Amino acid sequence: MSKPEKDSFRLALAQLNPVVGDIDGNVTKARAARAEAAAKGADLIAFTELYLTGYPIEDLVLKPAFQKAARAACEAFARDTSDGGPAVLVGLPYAKGPFVHNAVAYLDNGRIEAVRLKYNLPNYGVFDEKRVFAPGPLPEPIVVRGVSLGVPVCEDIWSEEVCGALAKAGAGFLIVPNGSPYWMDKQGQRYSIARARVAETGLPLAYVNQVGGQDELVFDGASFVLNTDGHVAVQMPAWEEACTVTEWRKDGKRWACEPQPLAEIEQGDAANYLACVTGLRDYVEKNGFPGVVLGLSGGIDSALCVAMAVDALGSARVHGVMLPYLYTSNESLNDAAETAEALGVRYDTMPISSAVEGLTKSLAAISDGGDPGTAEENLQSRARGTLLMGLSNKFGQMVITTGNKSEVSVGYATLYGDMNGGFNPIKDLYKTQVYALARYRNRERPKGCVGPTGRVIPENVLIKAPTAELKHNQRDQDTLPPYDVLDDILNCLVELEMPLAEIVRRGHAPELVKKVERMLYLAEYKRRQAAPGVKITAKNFGRDRRYPITNKFRETL
Repeated sequence: MSKPEKDSFRLALAQLNPVVGDIDGNVTKARAARAEAAAKGADLIAFTELYLTGYPIEDLVLKPAFQKAARAACEAFARDTSDGGPAVLVGLPYAKGPFVHNAVAYLDNGRIEAVRLKYNLPNYGVFDEKRVFAPGPLPEPIVVRGVSLGVPVCEDIWSEEVCGALAKAGAGFLIVPNGSPYWMDKQGQRYSIARARVAETGLPLAYVNQVGGQDELVFDGASFVLNTDGHVAVQMPAWEEACTVTEWRKDGKRWACEPQPLAEIEQGDAANYLACVTGLRDYVEKNGFPGVVLGLSGGIDSALCVAMAVDALGSARVHGVMLPYLYTSNESLNDAAETAEALGVRYDTMPISSAVEGLTKSLAAISDGGDPGTAEENLQSRARGTLLMGLSNKFGQMVITTGNKSEVSVGYATLYGDMNGGFNPIKDLYKTQVYALARYRNRERPKGCVGPTGRVIPENVLIKAPTAELKHNQRDQDTLPPYDVLDDILNCLVELEMPLAEIVRRGHAPELVKKVERMLYLAEYKRRQAAPGVKITAKNFGRDRRYPITNKFRETL
């Protein structure tokens, strides 16, 4: 006779911050989480998608030695389960014949008891899994200590097929390991997809998601459990590691999760700010930089970046440098110094006059003279970029570059100048969003941030007209439309791929829309050479939007 199914179950959900390629370190962290779950009496602990190797692993997964190391780590972790503690669900790349799969392994009784392969491989936006993974068959449930569980992997719940098959095969509830990156308003989308699967299958669903930064992507965690009525029974926090044990009861044929107090999930400006800080912190920490250095111009972009850097790393690891020239105003000098003082960072002034004059003289020696123009203006920016990179080489700190999405979109930035740097925390924020986050940070210090409380960005930085200060009385709006207008046009062009005629119907002048479109296309070559930065919007430059540099297409109006 078969053993009757249990009527209670304790499931631990581990949303951790793995490091790509640090297989041993990830396993060490997993063992600590399993020990925590064991102390709370868990039957099973579920980790996130490809947890053992970190996610995403891109072409690293094609390396046979990497596949072998992941399998060996999984087998070693499996041996731990002979101790009678919790069983384990853990993600890893799994080589099977000539193919590599995105897989989840079930570990118990000291061995790998079962493996399930991801069926739906995403191949849009930031995802490129069809390039490196082979899809698996429709999965069957896994029987874990007398309970039949369905384990769809991330994208597998974005359509009906996998969860439907698991329900028909007798799964009692669903556990979904995820590597779901953050972008604005993503949590609502996750709830919507998960509720659709719950409604279709009649099964409750536990959604466990990675947390932390990996290059341009940030993962917000925010794992949750839905019961069959679609209500949230468990909500784990966003932006922090956590291991939560959930209690499940079976009433007749249906499983349900016991409700717990729900963590508050940050929304809007708070979520965007934490995404930028998380991405910057993990990029610096995981790549082993001792700290960061950046130019403080007295403007809004560098002020927000230095605030984020301090919140991520602490003031002792942040170095701000003012690099003044002939056109730098006293107002900018005062604002930069006040920003540095408010945040408690080291602040130095390095005049660039001799560097700019030497470069200008060398350029003039083989040019045809004439009035100074863009070439001479850009020498100022390139002198600043060179000196910041020199400081990086001298002291090992990574240079933060501070251009926002509005400027990067239309090429209002100097290649090999203010675009120099290793990482840009505000790369995917439009200028209007930069102002919104600066005001937000002055109102409150977000959770997990280590910078000072109170106002950290001077009010004058928020209210003065933005300027690059590369010539007398220069303002950004000498070249660009007001940022609220520019950002709306760019949102239509970049995020929405909206036809020009529709953008004009929003109230924008046709000639301005065409001008912005032209600037957007012409700046592609600059964006290809820009530093990586945190993804915030639904369509960031790079992973999401891959346009050709050589491109003669222009839409007609």
